[in-house]
Amino acid sequence: MASIRTVLFWFHLAAGITAGAVVLIMSATGIALTYEKQVLEWADRGAWSAPPSSGAARLSPETLLARVRETQPEAAPTTLTLRADAAAPATVTMEGQPALLVDPYTGDIIGPPPSGPRSFFRVMTSWHRWLAMEGEGRATGKAITGAANLGFLFLVVSGIYIWVPRLWSRVQFRNVLWFRRGVQGRARDFNWHNVIGIWSAIPLALVVLGAVPISYPWATNLVYRLVGEEPPAPAQARPAARAEGAGRAGSQGQARQQEGAAPIDAPDFTGIDRAYAAALDQSPEWRAVSIRIPNAAQRSVSLTIDNGYGGQPQKRGTLTVTRAGDVERWETFADLGAGRRLRSWLRFVHTGEYYGLTGQTIAGLVSAGGVVLVWTGLALAVRRFANWLASRSRQRGAAPTRKAA
Repeated sequence: MASIRTVLFWFHLAAGITAGAVVLIMSATGIALTYEKQVLEWADRGAWSAPPSSGAARLSPETLLARVRETQPEAAPTTLTLRADAAAPATVTMEGQPALLVDPYTGDIIGPPPSGPRSFFRVMTSWHRWLAMEGEGRATGKAITGAANLGFLFLVVSGIYIWVPRLWSRVQFRNVLWFRRGVQGRARDFNWHNVIGIWSAIPLALVVLGAVPISYPWATNLVYRLVGEEPPAPAQARPAARAEGAGRAGSQGQARQQEGAAPIDAPDFTGIDRAYAAALDQSPEWRAVSIRIPNAAQRSVSLTIDNGYGGQPQKRGTLTVTRAGDVERWETFADLGAGRRLRSWLRFVHTGEYYGLTGQTIAGLVSAGGVVLVWTGLALAVRRFANWLASRSRQRGAAPTRKAA
């Protein structure tokens, strides 16, 4: 009867051969996406050719937005993002238009963010998530990458058992824990496969596990149920209510236009300065503040305050402030339900961002390890298959000799 190790090995081999090419693509693009947020922020700073002089004062958010409206009268700003870094430009997103970088000291339009880095990361993301398929093909691409990711998770988990030597001796463990010099061919591939597999197993398993809820709604529901919570309703179940609300807002807006007043959904900058000041008081160690521009019908301003690198939900909070400057609500990561916290942790463990630059670096390194694991695993499989063919050929050649004897 085959041992558990033997059965696991053959399933491990089959999964590697089946999913190997897709896992290789996802691992390689994962490396490219390691420092996406930092690279884009650096590129945006580089696009600003006139950094401020020492002691220069920034414009208030309301003044900054008013300057943007002066030069872009048809634009409808939806979000203003300000960074604590004195050399970082402000970013204004527009409804139905590209975002704009703005000089936070003068209000001058710098222009759209640099397109080169964004195009690169857009292509890498497309390959990583959908194998570069577009339109309706994305559903197919997502299904393939999701299945390959599940296969990769099995490869990592089963590999932890397979990579541990059968005989617990110092020599055996040294052969699978450390790189060996002077070995070539199969011995080299086997050594690299085992060493990289053992050292990267735990962080790689977390990175791969974090992608499962991204691919499958049932996995997201499972996350909530694991902590005893009811999963949230699917996004598709809510459009009717949104459409009805939009219809009411549109009708009210038309009525206000007929009366000569500003449309109810027009941006209204009143109170944004007070809300911004409240945000800085709420979180003095802020790195970025994103202000959602309210419309005329909204009595409050909502701001997202980030003390981290953008992918650290535990360092981010949402502040709601009245136009008079009174804090209505302050919601942090700790205030979320256990299900949302676990789901968010998994999402950003997948990229390593939850643990900052250190986590991103580890995620990038184990992604590189994934490339080597797939490459050496496939090389070992090809050699095994070639040896099997050679053995079959020798057996066929030996058969007539035995018959003649």
